[in-house]
Amino acid sequence: MTGSNQRRFSRLVVDGAERSPNRAMLRAVGFSDADFSRPQIGVASTWSMVTPCNMHINELAQAAGEGVRAAGGRDVLFNTITVSDGISMGTPGMRYSLVSREVIADSIETVAGAQGFDGIVAIGGCDKNMPGCLMALARLDRPAVFVYGGTIQPGAKRRDIVSVFEAVGRHASGDLDERGLAEIERTAIPGAGSCGGMYTANTMASAIEALGMSLPNSSAQEAVSDAKRIDCIQAGQAVMQLLEQELRPSAILTREAFENAITVVIALGGSTNAVLHLLAMARAARVPLTLDDFTRIGKRVPVLADLKPSGKYLMSELVAIGGLTPLLRMLLDKGLLHGECLTVTGRMVAENLAAVSSYPPGQDVVRGFDNPIKADSHLVILHGNLAPTGAVAKITGKEGTRFTGSARVFDSEEICLQAILDGRIERGDVIVIRYEGPKGGPGMREMLAPTSAIMGRGLGDSVALITDGRFSGGSHGFVVGHVTPEAAVGGPIALVRDGDGITIDAETREIRLNISEAELENRRNAWCAPKSDIVQGVLAKYRRLVGSAAEGAVTD
Repeated sequence: MTGSNQRRFSRLVVDGAERSPNRAMLRAVGFSDADFSRPQIGVASTWSMVTPCNMHINELAQAAGEGVRAAGGRDVLFNTITVSDGISMGTPGMRYSLVSREVIADSIETVAGAQGFDGIVAIGGCDKNMPGCLMALARLDRPAVFVYGGTIQPGAKRRDIVSVFEAVGRHASGDLDERGLAEIERTAIPGAGSCGGMYTANTMASAIEALGMSLPNSSAQEAVSDAKRIDCIQAGQAVMQLLEQELRPSAILTREAFENAITVVIALGGSTNAVLHLLAMARAARVPLTLDDFTRIGKRVPVLADLKPSGKYLMSELVAIGGLTPLLRMLLDKGLLHGECLTVTGRMVAENLAAVSSYPPGQDVVRGFDNPIKADSHLVILHGNLAPTGAVAKITGKEGTRFTGSARVFDSEEICLQAILDGRIERGDVIVIRYEGPKGGPGMREMLAPTSAIMGRGLGDSVALITDGRFSGGSHGFVVGHVTPEAAVGGPIALVRDGDGITIDAETREIRLNISEAELENRRNAWCAPKSDIVQGVLAKYRRLVGSAAEGAVTD
């Protein structure tokens, strides 16, 4: 490839006498004469001091820039936003979380498109950073590598952020005093990195590596480690190699690659948010993907990793035994991965895994196929008269596979949470939290505070919770989210009343409101859409544009 072809986009910005003003601007930000003939690589950083997940990413971005320069390119660092799910959880601010995914995607696309970058390294650390970055890389379709910021180290006594949320429920039930709650609060989060279990951040990092858009084991490194810094340097070098090979995301993000990602999410026991985000990422990549694909793949892929929230281990303990690549090799050898898919190494999945060793003997973080956590997927797509276009359940089997109970209906997360903390939820209840969907919230808040309060009060095995909102990767128990159509557009969940019988059956993949069709139709005819006081700004704009959660809740 010639230098000008390597500089497919940047040469339009800096070559020729007529681009002298452009070069003058770039000289002011540190460009030398030689830099104008080098490929320009945008380094998209999600650094901020908003959250520990991203507080170290400025250093990682600089390391990626080193790699770009070492390989003969010119790095240009720029930032996009991040918000913290953990900090905004349970508050009105959580409405902005899923919205931020769209803002991140739009902003990276905007900067890279405007500046004429030839390639991109994107570094994400919190839940929505990662799908937001990938959506932008898919849209731009320029040589690109994604880098995960890395997982946090465990807190004292192997605590993490979910330990704190569940401690709130224990405190409310009287099992934990103020001093104990304060001690957990002070010791759960020791520093930089994303939440430590197989929650949404680690789930999405693993999915992106399985897609082929990260270097091997980028998803399974601690945030504060030499391995993560080296990963960033190598990512900068890798994007330069992708320029040489003319290898773009459209050649990597194939339907088979998305099937690999779904397979890995299931094997890890990953977050329900992966369903929402993989649908959105596939749409950006123009790859057909539906909820039915999760059901189809889930029938043949077992849950193998015993990771939190439902399991015992933290991500750092998976890192210690070799990370993700030995699991990928296990899945490949079993015929569950498409080994021919290309990756950002320039090689196929099977080539990347050819020399990967097995996990050490005696470890039980990842089980063998002869002793799985669950024989098929924990991500169960449900349909029925309560969710005609689908809902997503997270059923590990530990909470059972079938639940029938009486509805307790709440029109917001806050009202429900208070009822749980006050002890007004009883065994056998099916909690219904509605008007929390993409349009209804707006923003589709995560229900970690209610699910954690349920677990903290010792009700995890005796109540169910359904919502048109979504769940944190840290949620566990008998929970069903993404109920569609959502309440705000008149979906059946809007018609449920206190005392109605509800049945959730993971084996038949059904969610049913146990009333007659005639009664359901009468309620539908009487339903009126609620009014909202959100009439302008980003939330109002999001409500107007966003689609169904069953299609990824995207805005374009």
